[in-house]
Amino acid sequence: MSIIQNRKAFHDYFIEEKLEAGLVLEGWEVKAIRAGRVQLKESYVDWKNGAFWLIGCHITPLQSASTHVNPDPVRPRKLLMSQEQINRFIGKVERAGYTMMALDLHYAKGNVKAEVGLAKGKKLHDKRDTEKDREWQREKQRVMKNQRGAA
Repeated sequence: MSIIQNRKAFHDYFIEEKLEAGLVLEGWEVKAIRAGRVQLKESYVDWKNGAFWLIGCHITPLQSASTHVNPDPVRPRKLLMSQEQINRFIGKVERAGYTMMALDLHYAKGNVKAEVGLAKGKKLHDKRDTEKDREWQREKQRVMKNQRGAA
């Protein structure tokens, strides 16, 4: 069950490989995510201190958040991944010039998980080609729908 998707990542990058990772969250963050108060638009994944961290993900705190907690909406959040996955992704990010992006947040067995993708940047002409293909698919569906309705 998807909470939020990062559509800008699919527009600006080619997604080569996807992976599901857990997140280390505080209680107020989980409540805010369940309420849908999360933004992934400017977020990315960075390698620091022996772990991958989700940077730039904005979780707006609820008004009813606890009074003794000082919420930081854009704090870095640690991603929970197996050592095998970490080693595979480090090599690709360091050598091949890939970027790791947060693609979406979703629920898996009651827990909030992040889908992370290995991405390579698109050039302007690639974005135009993608948009042209998308428009063609829509037009094709419209034509097919009209032909079925006429028959």
